[in-house]
Amino acid sequence: MTNLATESQAGKASEDDAVRAEQAVEEEQSETADTTAPDAVDETDAESPARAEAAESVAPAVEVDSRTENAEAEPADDAGTEAEPDSEPADEAESADEAPEAADEPEAEASVTTSDAGAETVAVATAVLAPEAATALAPAADFSGGTHTEPPPRTATAVPTATAPADGSPTFAWAPAEPKPKKKHTAVWVSAAAGVAVVGLVVSSLVLIAPGTAVAGVPVGWLTPGAAAGVIEERLAQTTVVLTGAGEGAEVTAAELGAAVDAQALADAAFAQHPMWNPTAWFAETDAEIELDPATATEALREVAPQLYTDATDATVAFDAATASYVSTPAAAGTGIDVAAVQDAIQAAFEAGETRVQLDPVTAEVAADISTETADGTVAQLNGMLDTAGFYVGEERTVPIDRATMAAWLTVTPDPENASYDISADEAAIQTVVDGLPAAVNRAAENGAVITNSAGKVLREEATGISGREVGDTSGLASDFAAQVAAGNAVVQTPVTEVAPVVSTLARTIEVDLSNQTATLFENGSPIRTYTISSGLSGTPTPTGHFTVNAYTRVQDMGALCYNPAAVNSYCTKDVPWITWFAPDIAFHGASAFRSRLGVPQSHGCVNMWNDDAKFVYDWTARGTEVWVHA
Repeated sequence: MTNLATESQAGKASEDDAVRAEQAVEEEQSETADTTAPDAVDETDAESPARAEAAESVAPAVEVDSRTENAEAEPADDAGTEAEPDSEPADEAESADEAPEAADEPEAEASVTTSDAGAETVAVATAVLAPEAATALAPAADFSGGTHTEPPPRTATAVPTATAPADGSPTFAWAPAEPKPKKKHTAVWVSAAAGVAVVGLVVSSLVLIAPGTAVAGVPVGWLTPGAAAGVIEERLAQTTVVLTGAGEGAEVTAAELGAAVDAQALADAAFAQHPMWNPTAWFAETDAEIELDPATATEALREVAPQLYTDATDATVAFDAATASYVSTPAAAGTGIDVAAVQDAIQAAFEAGETRVQLDPVTAEVAADISTETADGTVAQLNGMLDTAGFYVGEERTVPIDRATMAAWLTVTPDPENASYDISADEAAIQTVVDGLPAAVNRAAENGAVITNSAGKVLREEATGISGREVGDTSGLASDFAAQVAAGNAVVQTPVTEVAPVVSTLARTIEVDLSNQTATLFENGSPIRTYTISSGLSGTPTPTGHFTVNAYTRVQDMGALCYNPAAVNSYCTKDVPWITWFAPDIAFHGASAFRSRLGVPQSHGCVNMWNDDAKFVYDWTARGTEVWVHA
């Protein structure tokens, strides 16, 4: 049995054990950083003999308090010699056979201790015993023959035993070997996480705006277009204009002024032109056009700085009874803050990235809500309706409405909000006229007549047929009229039913009987009149046969002598009236001025008639009327 108190052997064992213990600690730390107590509990039975052998090879078993508290080891009296243990270590083989198996094996800690006098470093270990083995003693290691059993590669901690030797020297024991930790896959998980991060970065670069990008001074880098649009709108809405000077420090925000910018379009353009995936497009600045709604801006400015405004006067429209026409009075402009200057100030602040801007207000003319031009246009429209107002049948203004009456029906109301006038009409007043339409519009048809020859060919319209009419359903007509007037139209079509005229056909012919010296007029085959005539003398007879009327002459001198004083065997009769020509140089005509009687041949070939009879034939016939002359 080797004596642990021998200095040479103790020194050698302590030095080697310390090196091995330190190596074991380093190897254990490199394999795992988080071995836990449950890993030690799951150790197999095959590992227990190794632990027992390791415990025997280094130090005798000691009694340890079940609390496993560590205390500092006291140095030996002699700096060069370690104290002997209280008991001899058991045989090595016997120790291996008798090593107890533990269900729960605690972790062991390793430490290197150095004596106060600078002795050699000794590697020692103490076992943290399970509760059921707290009082058991382990056999001491055998160092005989200059060799010793190597301790297991486990972490160990040097602690004094609960019961120390009488001379004060510490007693040491090796803790049971710790179980081999489960292999970790930390590198695999780190690689996977890195890959996910890279993929995420690539995906982000496809949907984000490039770093350093700004829209009119608003940073939008690292944002999606949707988020960028919100940032732009928020920045604009928060921009505040402070009126200095006469504005007396009044403040108004861009949102209150109705400032607007197409934030989404700007953000989309920023992303399209400066995507994150394109490093060459990073750190870029784009402009944004700010617009103010003039009406909203004026209202907001007037509310915060009323002292800078004077009211404008709208143009007016009225009916002048003296001229029975509408007339207008011109508008008068007011004064107020120049909205364009405010817009420029907001634009400059926005582009500079500032949320507040001071502005010395500029006075500008504020137009009236209803301009002179609007009033003049309304007057022209109203007077146009007065000129044409009425109930029409086709193009005919059958029932005109006089100007004063029409003006009394109308109401003209200013509409400043829409910079116009509203025109309405009194439907009840219109209804009174509608009720009287039948008496004013209804009429009977007027029949017509056409002159034809015996074959039915129309030679002339004797009387023009005129259709009759009757007023139809007038329910809703007053409402329709009022609606049209509101739209600027006072021409209303009257619903009527047409009554067609009857057109008569008059087939007219004339028969000249030379034997009886008469001329008979026939209409549709029936004689309507018979006149006494005088036909040509035997030397200048009236030609016989079938002829047609071919020309008319109201009055004319007859006879060659009238046109040629040298004519022989001729005559000249002045101012012969109502001449109806039916054969060459032969006609029906009046003879009251140069005949005393009729009924006997006495002309130069023409059919002489009394003037009134000749006029009737002149009016009754038409070109193409058939004339039959016989003896």
